[in-house]
Amino acid sequence: MKERLSGRSLRLYRITKKIGEFQLRNISLEFFPGEYFVILGPTGAGKTVLLEVIAGMHTLDAGEIWLGGENITFWPPEERLFGFVYQDYALFPHLSVRENIIFGLKNKGLPLAAIVQELNAVTAMLGIAHFLERFPYTLSGGEQQRVALARALIMKPRVLLLDEPLSALDPCTKETLQQELKRLHQLTGTLYIHVTHDFEEAFFLADRVGVIDQGRLLQVGSTVEVFSRPRTAAVARFVGAENIYQSEIILRDGRKYVTLGEALLQVETDLTGRAGFSIRPEHIQVNSLRQPGNCLPGKVVSVYPKGFYAKVIIDAGERLVAIIVARENNFCPLFPGSLVYCSIAAGVINVFPL
Repeated sequence: MKERLSGRSLRLYRITKKIGEFQLRNISLEFFPGEYFVILGPTGAGKTVLLEVIAGMHTLDAGEIWLGGENITFWPPEERLFGFVYQDYALFPHLSVRENIIFGLKNKGLPLAAIVQELNAVTAMLGIAHFLERFPYTLSGGEQQRVALARALIMKPRVLLLDEPLSALDPCTKETLQQELKRLHQLTGTLYIHVTHDFEEAFFLADRVGVIDQGRLLQVGSTVEVFSRPRTAAVARFVGAENIYQSEIILRDGRKYVTLGEALLQVETDLTGRAGFSIRPEHIQVNSLRQPGNCLPGKVVSVYPKGFYAKVIIDAGERLVAIIVARENNFCPLFPGSLVYCSIAAGVINVFPL
């Protein structure tokens, strides 16, 4: 399957689509053959509408869609041969698992022997051959999602579109299905385009991420780039940076600094003038003694234990959020009122233009 898609990228060029009061605005984006691309954004950002536009469910107001050298802008969904897995699975309740999976192949009029061969291959890949005679209402959420994946994959889609496929699952099942999706992607070599509002899910699955909000594409890049170097406050906020500020960039002795409260923090940036900057909570080291380099004194405001780590809110002249990981099954002895020092390496401070 990797050979079948070799060199055929999927390109969106200046896509615009208005639905009611909502509008996708001038989105240009290229998906590479065989990659796992995650479209990330908050509820109402336009993620599902964008996925439906790619699938051909909406006529564009402006823009074009290309698959390799073919302009598919006006192709109907059935000609695009893209698979679509919905958030609610969209299984036929009156059909058995077997009949749900082979529904598309039967509509194509394939011979029974060919259908059985494809059914055996996809059910073995997903590990669901043992409940083919059951009906959707008897299945767990994770089992229903596997059936929905099987129904899409048996059609050998050029592209697999996934609309928040894990959002309705419990944490344990969700983690299992994340691993399953990664394995299936590696096995098939198909281009996967997956929309979600969960940045941890995106970080685990994606080769690249596109962040969308209010119908606009804000940033595209590798997970490390987008999560560590967000280009706007909106992206920083959504990918969990939490510590987001503005400052004049100060030049002293050939080095650049930003201000946080009354303190100066050295940064690495080519920008000048006023800028925004963000710091991920896990990049802040909390100590009981002053450390060299960027180090802010502060007072613990509150501590929120979260299993193997704790979120600590610190008053360092500005509100600062840090993540403290458990050490030998014990957290640092932090409690409201504790005096601490927060070390932040210059290289982890992300500076972006306003």
